[in-house]
Amino acid sequence: MIAVQGVSKFLGQRDLFRKVSFNINPGEKIGLIGTNGAGKTTLFHILLDEVEPDDGVVAKCGGMRLGHLPQQWTPPQDKTVLGHAMDIHEEILRLREELALVQEALQDELEAVERIHCLAHRQSQILELLEHMEGYDLEARANRVLAGLGFRPETLDRPAATLSGGWAMRLELARLLLSEPDLLLLDEPTNHLDLASLLWLEQYLITTRSALLLISHDRAFLNSVVNRILELEGGELYEYSGNYEDYLREKALRLEIQQASYENQQTQIRQMERFIEKNRVRASTAKRAQSRMKALDRMEIMDAPAGDGPSIHFAFPEPPRSGRRVLELSAARKTYGDNVVYAGVNLVVERGDRIAFVGENGAGKSTLLKMLAGVEELSGGQCVVGHGAVLGYYAQHHWEQLHPDWTALQEVASVAGDMAQSTLRGLLGAFLFRGDDVLKRVTVLSGGEKARLTLCKLLLHRPNVLLLDEPTNHLDIPSRDVLEKAMKDFTGTILFISHDRHFINAIANKVLAVQNGTIELFPGSFSDYETIWKARLDGGNSEPRSVPAEGASRSKIQEQERRRLEAERRNDLYRLKRPLQKQLDGVESTLEKAQTDLDRINAQLADPTTYQGGGNRVQELQKTHEECRRKVQELTQQWEDLALELERLEMEFLNNGHSPS
Repeated sequence: MIAVQGVSKFLGQRDLFRKVSFNINPGEKIGLIGTNGAGKTTLFHILLDEVEPDDGVVAKCGGMRLGHLPQQWTPPQDKTVLGHAMDIHEEILRLREELALVQEALQDELEAVERIHCLAHRQSQILELLEHMEGYDLEARANRVLAGLGFRPETLDRPAATLSGGWAMRLELARLLLSEPDLLLLDEPTNHLDLASLLWLEQYLITTRSALLLISHDRAFLNSVVNRILELEGGELYEYSGNYEDYLREKALRLEIQQASYENQQTQIRQMERFIEKNRVRASTAKRAQSRMKALDRMEIMDAPAGDGPSIHFAFPEPPRSGRRVLELSAARKTYGDNVVYAGVNLVVERGDRIAFVGENGAGKSTLLKMLAGVEELSGGQCVVGHGAVLGYYAQHHWEQLHPDWTALQEVASVAGDMAQSTLRGLLGAFLFRGDDVLKRVTVLSGGEKARLTLCKLLLHRPNVLLLDEPTNHLDIPSRDVLEKAMKDFTGTILFISHDRHFINAIANKVLAVQNGTIELFPGSFSDYETIWKARLDGGNSEPRSVPAEGASRSKIQEQERRRLEAERRNDLYRLKRPLQKQLDGVESTLEKAQTDLDRINAQLADPTTYQGGGNRVQELQKTHEECRRKVQELTQQWEDLALELERLEMEFLNNGHSPS
């Protein structure tokens, strides 16, 4: 379908990539990966004939239809949402013209038999496509695709030009899917999707007849959709069969073999050089030394295996310890004019929570995070920040927090206190701002650079509560891995929004589902939440609605069922523990206050000035000290009793093998 042979592209003096060769066959699903700046999008533009390669050729089958989803796209001014999705008439016109040429060629008796067979096959393909694209069900299919991508029925007659950037990208994706081209070129299609739409797109791409070349940093998405990986690394293209997990295993094996071969050759070279050095001056051995020198000259020297290139490397500093209750929303309301986002929600965030916010785009996840961060004022109710909580907020749109005219160095210096400039440059270097890059103004930074700069500033605040809105956007997979490790090692509290399922599963111990102005907290990872969510969609049936793909193993089905039951058991235990946990939290809060009072009185009794001036002050302090001490003892005992009761309840629940009713 497409054959790429020896394609090279240069940027100034730098090879973006060189001598790249690969084929794309009908129906293949291929993932194109590589670090930011490796040349993935440029390769797309070469395949689309929008950029000329500096060397090599791209050969395509005649009449092949390409569908391209770029990272940015502007909707038309004169069409509705539904109208643009169904606007595949240009494709229909082109197919009709091609059909006429094919039929004319078929009538030529001079055509070779093989050529006639090929033309007849193409005629059959075109007729099938025209029937499909002009069919009576085009509007129905458009409605299904738009619904799958999150469009509500009431938005279909809305002018396409009024859509925000993210929704405009969804609309163009819908049109591309409906046109069913021979090859889909999708550049980060999941960036603007919520989890429900992402899961729908995943299933659609698995079953579509179109071949697919996909750029994505979403590991779970790549694992589900693709069956081949192309990686651009260090200007070279490497090819791997299978999905992303298969690629990781194959790459590790390739690098291991390359490293071993490189080390063996280096050992051989050193041995030959030592032999030459020792023997070239002796008459008896000079001939053999000369022979080794010739062999060394003929040897093709291997390069050392390339690493993954530069990536960010950082760790959040050890934060100060906060109180048990970190954040609390009570009857919180949020309205924008007549639009009621939240009518009165309650939420308690505890120390050590790692809560992932999930829900449709527009459900209010970012608004809720901003309310908790104090960035967005409440229209009613209360948001209480707990004792010792230091909040660090990361906005989805980084420019909200950055000054366009400042340099990267000025941005970090604004929150660094008296930290030395050399130290700041070193910290920026860890986030890939090196040399003169630190003097770049924010206005010229790319999306990825703004993301890294905002993370760098966040690090300097030393927060113990992280509130992160889509922190993985604009980060490539190696950088996401670094962020994931830093968040795993972070000992504070994390609240975050993400549609990267791999990232959520790695970090979250709770999932907060946001829907229709309500919130519901689930214990466990996203996989646990997804199991419960699917069971609820089935109307409470014990079996999940989705049917396993043909050929799925019995062990995989059993594992899915086991995980579903486990998630429901944890959910039941959470509900049973909740009243006791609430009592325990209340006692702990009172205990913390009583301990603070006792510490204050101890400090007064230890202060020599307390005993100056006489009077009854000392006796009163001693009496108050005794009362406080007794209160602390009583509260401590209550706390221990409640904690033991919680432990007993949990053990009883587990030992009885309780299962959900």
